[in-house]
Amino acid sequence: MTIPWHSSTTMQLRSAALTLWRNPGFTVTAFAMLSLGIGVVSALFSVVDKVLLEPLPYPDPDRLVQLITTSQVGEQRLVSIPQYNFWRSTTRFESMAAFDIGGSEVRPTEGPYPRTLKGARVSADYFHVFGAKLAIGRTFSSREDSPAGPKVVVISDGVWRRYLRSDSSLIRHPIRLDNVPYNVVGVLAPGIHVEIPADIWFPLCADPLSVDHIGRVRVVARLRRGTSLIDAQREVSGTFEAFLRKFPPYSQFAAPALFEEQFTAIPLRDAVVGEVRSALYLLMGAVGFVLAISCANAATLLLARASRRTREAAVRIAVGAERKQILFEQLAESVLLSSMGGIGGLVLGHLGVREVLAISPGDLPRIGANGSAITLDWKVFSFTLFASVLIGVLCALIPAINASRTDICGLMKDSSPQSGMGFRRNRGRSALIIVEMSFCLVLLVGAGLLIRTFVAKRAMSRGFDEENVLTLDMSLDNPRFEKTSQVAQLVRFAERRIKSVQGVEAIATTSALPLLPGLPMPFTILRNDHALLGRYDGTATWRSVSAQYFQVFQIRLLRGRMFTDEDDENSPKVALINRAMMKQFWQEIDANPIGDFISIGAGLEPGSGDTPREIVGVVVDVRDAGLDREPSMYVPVAQVSDGMNARNNRVLPIIWTIRTDGVQPSPVVRIQQEIVSLSGGESMGRPRTMHEAIAASSARRQFYMTFLTVFAGIALVLSAMGLYGLMGYSVQQRSRELAIRAALGATPLDVQAMVVRQALRLTLWGTLVGIPLSLALSRVTISLIFGIQAWDPVVLALVVSLLCAISLFAAYVPSLRASRVNPAAALHSEI
Repeated sequence: MTIPWHSSTTMQLRSAALTLWRNPGFTVTAFAMLSLGIGVVSALFSVVDKVLLEPLPYPDPDRLVQLITTSQVGEQRLVSIPQYNFWRSTTRFESMAAFDIGGSEVRPTEGPYPRTLKGARVSADYFHVFGAKLAIGRTFSSREDSPAGPKVVVISDGVWRRYLRSDSSLIRHPIRLDNVPYNVVGVLAPGIHVEIPADIWFPLCADPLSVDHIGRVRVVARLRRGTSLIDAQREVSGTFEAFLRKFPPYSQFAAPALFEEQFTAIPLRDAVVGEVRSALYLLMGAVGFVLAISCANAATLLLARASRRTREAAVRIAVGAERKQILFEQLAESVLLSSMGGIGGLVLGHLGVREVLAISPGDLPRIGANGSAITLDWKVFSFTLFASVLIGVLCALIPAINASRTDICGLMKDSSPQSGMGFRRNRGRSALIIVEMSFCLVLLVGAGLLIRTFVAKRAMSRGFDEENVLTLDMSLDNPRFEKTSQVAQLVRFAERRIKSVQGVEAIATTSALPLLPGLPMPFTILRNDHALLGRYDGTATWRSVSAQYFQVFQIRLLRGRMFTDEDDENSPKVALINRAMMKQFWQEIDANPIGDFISIGAGLEPGSGDTPREIVGVVVDVRDAGLDREPSMYVPVAQVSDGMNARNNRVLPIIWTIRTDGVQPSPVVRIQQEIVSLSGGESMGRPRTMHEAIAASSARRQFYMTFLTVFAGIALVLSAMGLYGLMGYSVQQRSRELAIRAALGATPLDVQAMVVRQALRLTLWGTLVGIPLSLALSRVTISLIFGIQAWDPVVLALVVSLLCAISLFAAYVPSLRASRVNPAAALHSEI
């Protein structure tokens, strides 16, 4: 009678479960190893799935593209208003939207609202491009999205429900924001996603006559059905020549573009994910190593277990049992064990990734605050289930192949249950340990490189002193501050009043903090007769600062002079540059730019652009977030052109920076009150220390370092467990040999040394295999490391030393057990 396959499978699973239950030590050890391996896979897969695999939360997300500018200096994701207007009129997309990326905080001046709301400026087609539906009302009309249009807003569902109590009649009442009334024309439907999360959306009101060439907005378009990305790229790139003819970027002396710019379109997913993709793939490779180590450990345990049951299997085959039945039993035991490990790994991975993201969020796109978007959905569950079954099959493969090659006659003739169980029979398990050690070395080297990078960055001089520096953001997007003189007056009054606050040593304003990206601006060096040379000489980071900015951050002067309070709107225009800019653009004239004139951004705005400025000083380099030395130039906040000031106020906050003595209690509350009072009630952001700003700028690299260090630590533990298990099993199988050695005069120390040498031999073989592999793969991490070489000898030496120390520790207990073998008892048990 033939037993149905499902009944046979059920019987084999029951038998496997009973076997595992009767061997709790083996089961718990294998379960722990597999849970760790599957857990790291599940953890990182949940991150990769959310960031890279999950579709964007918009209708037909594959039809969304972002329009950008490319040149030899890289991609420019921010584009100008003239580019947006030109593309909208000359290209054939289904719809196109422009929006600012920074958002701003707005302050309701009456009603049930909180002190601040997050606002964003978007064009009329913004909600259509992203397929956002409204619960009540409508989106902006073309007339409302114009410079002279009425004051209207769209509010989020959360604002409507929380503060207007879902009363649809209240949306007809205006909201007063910064004392300006705005009519609410619509409420976003609940659960709808848009590119810029906000509480309230304003019309962008892009000027159709603008000739401002500074990149201010992002432009996203929806492809027509049936249009491919290649067709869209060809269409957008074909508009470049026509755009230059209509909007020449330079003055009347213009020459061909220096940076050979081109227009193109990229998938919106690529724009959102950015540089994170390659780093996450790198971490997935690291996870693969951890999983391989976990599988090797499990296979080693199963192989050792199968070796103990070889004679039992031989007897069963001799009395008529089929080999495939025994193989299926081993497979069922392995799959059941890996499934248990999968459940444990799923829980461990979910909890672990939330903890790691809470410690080091990394500023990853689409993850949410502290990993709030990471959930255990069906994709993560299905992936973990598939991985568990596959791992179970792979772990059972080596024992199954070994069992299929067993010489039954030889085993039946051999009366010794331990014959042939010496080192040669352990070659397969030894090979697995060598693989584990080599993979562990690769992970430890990668983690060591990132840790050394982190240490090097902390030790590296950034060119400024962040100790005891507070920062406060303030939006000046208000008609009261359209003129530069109005902003300069606010800064002067605030500096005079706040200097008297106890504990304040210096106060200044800036358009961008150190480490954070400033505004890239082209410039022309004016020499001799100060005539334009016909093209830009280069591009440098532009910052507007007040006079005490360099005192607040302790930025040293190399030559010339600093800004003073006399560098105001009525005095000659001046500028400071950094050493990197001097070295790059003044090499041919003995690196002495003092007294030269530069024209910044000529042709980017109507007329001749910025008035030529005299370079009055050179300061040290202030490194950016990547600790690179970028050319930088500084201009006094009181000497910014009115046009530049108005545009900056629309998209960027002014940043107040205060150096305190570090002794008195923090004066931040008093400072906030003084500045808000002087500004007429303008809203301010949350105060931050420069330490917090620096931590935010390096959050992503720290996330990679944390994850890779965790993986390397798990790999080290798994490798130590595998080596310990192999040494313990080897001692057990070689008890007869060790007893004979002891009977012939070997001392306990000799026996211990023999076991330790075997462990070190495996470790050294793993090191010899792992070093070339780590050197080859370290090239992949070259973009993430700084201040050291990819083959850093210090890291390699430390990793090899650590592996040897762990090997000695793992071999110590088995060697101690081997040295205590009683020769008489061991030999008697063999008779």
